Amino acid sequence: MNLQESMLDPKDAVSRETVPAGEWWIAELRQGQTLRIVDVEGNEAADTLFYSLADPSGERYSAIDTTQRQSNVYLTTGSPLVSNRGNVMLTITADTCGRHDTLGGACSAEANQMRYALDKKSMHSCRDNFLHAVQESRYGLTKRDVVSNINFFMNVPVTADGGLSFQDGISGSGKYVEMCAEMDVIALISNCPQLNNPCSGFNPTPLEMIIWD
Repeated sequence: MNLQESMLDPKDAVSRETVPAGEWWIAELRQGQTLRIVDVEGNEAADTLFYSLADPSGERYSAIDTTQRQSNVYLTTGSPLVSNRGNVMLTITADTCGRHDTLGGACSAEANQMRYALDKKSMHSCRDNFLHAVQESRYGLTKRDVVSNINFFMNVPVTADGGLSFQDGISGSGKYVEMCAEMDVIALISNCPQLNNPCSGFNPTPLEMIIWD
């Protein structure tokens, strides 16, 4: 963990939006702008993807390149978020949570059925949010552009035998992660609607998105 408070004041922000529980959010970030994702009530999960604004369908966040570049499967202050072309898209500049997941992926109808029960398959999921967002966006994205995502605030420890364990969150009310755009990007975030595992405390809550120039 590399905990780091931010020096930025929300009063100076150019944009400040609340994302209700279970909803999605998409926005453009220009090079040099800073995005803060706030876990408003604690124990929420922000499933996040980034795309190059110049070439959305050609360059996007890559979990493989990001973890290889920093030799760590968790993200915190100082972590570069790397694209499939090896370019740094954003850098985490402040973090009061301390660790964020790159491996757990997004919940989906299929995952709901496999992990929980057949009758859970129809429950709302982050993959649903991503698919609705790319369909409604003006960037020419399709479902093939929904790749492995970051799970900000989500706690997914790697077990001794190399498996994944979905555990209670380590975040809390008002904790945040902040990142500076190193290129013009599109940010796509699903405020996780999951009711079946601890990633959202079995009770999805709002996120806040704050942007500074």
